[in-house]
Amino acid sequence: MTHSFALHVPDAALEPDPLDPAQVVSGSPQVSGKVLWQSDDGRQIRGIWQITPGVVTDTEADELFVVVSGSATIEVEGGPTLTVGPGDMAVLREGDRTTWTVHETLRKAYAINR
Repeated sequence: MTHSFALHVPDAALEPDPLDPAQVVSGSPQVSGKVLWQSDDGRQIRGIWQITPGVVTDTEADELFVVVSGSATIEVEGGPTLTVGPGDMAVLREGDRTTWTVHETLRKAYAINR
């Protein structure tokens, strides 16, 4: 998409985005997503991301997101533990090492800056 747009996030079709098995701590979480817009230089990305229940680790980008559905606890190494659910906005800093415990399939709309 190259122009302004609106999208109903809960119903948006997503594509599988397999996790690196080394990121999975427990369970069998499945990830899907869709990039809706990306700047020409690739430094800004807007999209939708979804993960099913389980526990995974990640190293974060500079990201702002809003949870549309589901819930998770996000432990930031050396920082806070975030509990997020529908309607919650969260900010993760680039380089944050996190552990996500996904309680219910979580869908979020996100904006990443690199």
